[in-house]
Amino acid sequence: MDAKTKYKAKKIKIVFFDIDDTLRIKDSGYMPESIKRAFKELKKKGILTGIASGRAMYGVVPEIRELHPDYFVTINGAYVIDGNGKVIYDNPMPASIKDSYVAWAEDENIEYGFAGKDEAVISTRVPLIDDALVPVYGQTRVNPEFHKTDDVYHMWTFSKDNPDLQLPEDLADHLRLVPWHPHSSDVVLYNTSKASGVAHVLDKVGLRPENVLFFGDGPNDLEMFDYVGLKIAMGNAVPELKDKADFVTKSVEEDGILYALEELDLVEKELHFPQLDLDNHEGPLATIKTNQGDLKVRLFPEQAPKTVANFIALAKDGYYDGVIFHRIIPDFMVQGGDPTATGMGGESIYGESFEDEFSEELYNLRGALSMANAGPNTNGSQFFIVQNKNFPYSAKELKRGGWPEAIADAYLAGGTPHLDRRHTVFGQLADQASFEVLDKIAAVETGAQDKPLEAVTIETIEVED
Repeated sequence: MDAKTKYKAKKIKIVFFDIDDTLRIKDSGYMPESIKRAFKELKKKGILTGIASGRAMYGVVPEIRELHPDYFVTINGAYVIDGNGKVIYDNPMPASIKDSYVAWAEDENIEYGFAGKDEAVISTRVPLIDDALVPVYGQTRVNPEFHKTDDVYHMWTFSKDNPDLQLPEDLADHLRLVPWHPHSSDVVLYNTSKASGVAHVLDKVGLRPENVLFFGDGPNDLEMFDYVGLKIAMGNAVPELKDKADFVTKSVEEDGILYALEELDLVEKELHFPQLDLDNHEGPLATIKTNQGDLKVRLFPEQAPKTVANFIALAKDGYYDGVIFHRIIPDFMVQGGDPTATGMGGESIYGESFEDEFSEELYNLRGALSMANAGPNTNGSQFFIVQNKNFPYSAKELKRGGWPEAIADAYLAGGTPHLDRRHTVFGQLADQASFEVLDKIAAVETGAQDKPLEAVTIETIEVED
């Protein structure tokens, strides 16, 4: 995410969400649990939330209502209420426009429907209509004359040729088609849209478009993208929306909304520290077999995917077999992985140095497996294991310095926090026996350049994926 997008995020006071294929999957009804956390965290930060949808309130499913957004912009902006049900804007269509639209649709043999305040109705029941409308409103009532007796907020076309439909000139002066389904378009008043509905909310709360972040996925979100200050397209969004987006996040199933909000620093990241909970971590287990004993290491591919892939591939190729720990400094670390035993050699599987992978969830605690390097983004094959157990700081000092509380407390058992964000952590010793072997290796006699007088050799590295 670029700096310009993050700068825009600093102005955000309200976040609006489309529903279908943004907050939830329309066809399956799936909504990730992360959505609840996203709404909760936004409210905790004092950021308002809203729904901006083509759906009417009777089409807003219970799980969306239970998020308790502050505002609902519904029926493409024609009906807007606050979270308590108080009406902010109510704009049904004029009778003459409804009549003219129905006359045109019947002349053109186009099926149609109406979105009223309390229900959706259709001109007839055919599979073409049900395919579009049932996932949104369920089985709707048939009443082709509904517009004569009830308020209508928008209408629909239903046609196999829907992408090619055009309103006649007299209707196009008042109405426009907003495609939302391969066989259907919303028919809305020319000056009415989700964006105009959001504008009524902004007028009420004293905000401007630059204060609005909007999440969307479909072509009916294009106008919102033209209006708001910060626009995020879902990973499953249509290409034309992605082209307009400030940022393209992950899909609904991949927790795209929470991911984007975390990246924008609008909600706090929910961190997990696998080094502190190895029993519940399912990453690969590497056993570094040495002539001093075995070092069992749990690896973290989720936080350092490229680094772990490099280590595993080299291990399985036998690259480390017979390689020594060429640099050993007690109360600091033991370093190996260089076939030349000089500290100057070693290559990655990528054929060149590769970039650092710093994670907010991994730290150079005692027992951490980290990459040795010659500066930023110079990783190859060399690694070290942190051995220090005489920690020179206090947890209070680390917390003041920005380390998470749980990590600061864990550092009391040893580690090298000054190496954090300088060396990629990608594993952690997995049992007490391995720590005993680590301390045994650290205690060997060394000579010039901290090289052991008697070789400490990696016999092989076995990996259980």
